[in-house]
Amino acid sequence: MEERPGPTLLHREKGVTRPPPSVNPGPHLASLHLSSFWLRSWRPSRARALGPGWGMWLLSNYQGLAAPSPRSGRSRPLAKRCRLQPRDAAKMPESAWKFLFYLGSWSYSAYLLFGTNYPFFHDPPSVFYDWTPGMAVPRDIAAAYLLQGSFYSHSIYATLYMDTWRKDSVVMLIHHVVTLVLIVSSYAFRYHNVGILVFFLHDISDVLLEFTKLNIYFRSCSGSHHRLHALVADLGCLSFCFSWFWFRLYWFPLKVLYATCHCSLLSVPDIPFYFFFNALLLLLTLMNLYWFLYIVALAVKVLTGQMRELKDLREYDTAEAQSPKPSKAE
Repeated sequence: MEERPGPTLLHREKGVTRPPPSVNPGPHLASLHLSSFWLRSWRPSRARALGPGWGMWLLSNYQGLAAPSPRSGRSRPLAKRCRLQPRDAAKMPESAWKFLFYLGSWSYSAYLLFGTNYPFFHDPPSVFYDWTPGMAVPRDIAAAYLLQGSFYSHSIYATLYMDTWRKDSVVMLIHHVVTLVLIVSSYAFRYHNVGILVFFLHDISDVLLEFTKLNIYFRSCSGSHHRLHALVADLGCLSFCFSWFWFRLYWFPLKVLYATCHCSLLSVPDIPFYFFFNALLLLLTLMNLYWFLYIVALAVKVLTGQMRELKDLREYDTAEAQSPKPSKAE
């Protein structure tokens, strides 16, 4: 049988005795092979055996493949065509991905609260009406939980290895872990009605934040300054500051903490995990107050003229990131 000229044979004909070097697949390629194996071998009986968590794992694996990292080349054509600054071109894919996700997730949670018969926003105590352990979770709410849980599962990995490291990245990592614990535990113990309120009150600020950052990146592109992007960035910054205070620091305690700390005991006197869930929600509130300090600092610098153009105060300066830390003697 005639031997086909494969890679090893071609190397042998050229006088090379060693086999060709093997290509080391990256983590995304390995995850793709693993996901394709699960899709090929999926059976309904296997899904029932794994429980509802299999969908969250598979979707988070898919989001890990779809989410662009600052080091990936998926958004390089757009950044190259717009001739963004190198530093902005590296951060633009992260903001674009987060903007699209938060816009979709917030729109869906707004639809659940205002486009259906759920009265949770206008009547927060109703989140605990007719609550029973092991109650059925509606499919539309379960879909929102699947989307949010998979995103924050991936966000923990992305904060460590993919996203640009910032001054608040440690707090951001704690936030993702606390949020994921809240999502999984509230779904398991059937506090899903509260979760829809939390999704709605938090995602709107992230939509405006990523939208503002995208306009800041495109403000200086193609070698010129674009006034339209600068104006939209200023308006987006004002909207972001207002939404953060109104949704996270006013409506969140007024609707969510009031319902979980006070109304839950009136509806279900012996409600389980009362202190556990309220402690995590209070920790979430403290982190919102921590980030609000950055917002206040930004507003003070803009109003006093210390900052001519908007920029993310959480970013490390180039000189600060490259210069070594001073010694104790210095």
